[in-house]
Amino acid sequence: MLTSAMPGLLRLCLCLAAGSILTGCAAVGRVEQLPTGRYWVLRSTAPTLQAYRRQPVYLRQATDTLLLAATDSAIASPLLLARRHSSVLLSRRFDVDVFTLPFKIRPARAPLPVQLNTSFNAALYLGRRLDFYHVSTPTRHRPGNAPVLRDTGIGYGVFVGLGAAVINPDVTRQQTAIAEYEGLVSHVGAALIYDARVFNVGLAAGADHLFGPDQRHWIYQHRPWFGVLFGLDLN
Repeated sequence: MLTSAMPGLLRLCLCLAAGSILTGCAAVGRVEQLPTGRYWVLRSTAPTLQAYRRQPVYLRQATDTLLLAATDSAIASPLLLARRHSSVLLSRRFDVDVFTLPFKIRPARAPLPVQLNTSFNAALYLGRRLDFYHVSTPTRHRPGNAPVLRDTGIGYGVFVGLGAAVINPDVTRQQTAIAEYEGLVSHVGAALIYDARVFNVGLAAGADHLFGPDQRHWIYQHRPWFGVLFGLDLN
């Protein structure tokens, strides 16, 4: 647990994370094949795809051709991706992730200023994932060549997990009988996730429950905190 000298470092970390999110879709997220499934057409230069804007469409990619169908059992119609084609497709799915929380930012609580907790924390995340597929063909696109595909994934959901917190007299109003130890905590909260297939990062907000005799004295018991998530996509 660090002192009030850390807010400057915290602001730097958040700025770097925000910069990665804003610029990441231009450099990462490249995929080789559009997954077969149901999509919503957000934008397209192809009139055939544009006609599906108000309803879901089932798509399957065959090199430079998209096979379209109104349902997964309907007969598919081929759409050849010509030069200068550009489409943005949306896919939705349920998401399960395992995350670590490198740090938690705890707002000031008397007698302590803002704290940066770097103890181990892990969480199981459940939520909704939105994948935005950008499909494009360059001006010199040749028949038989696959289009350029990029996937930008954004998720939102809830998490639950276990972690540790430093317990000492300063955070228990001088009530603990032990000089300092790592207390076991459970945490719940909500998170916003960004995943471009190269990295997976998110912003989280939650609250902790300390187990043990010092829980009634802990100044952060059930108090909100903010943090950053890094994790592995399980599905």
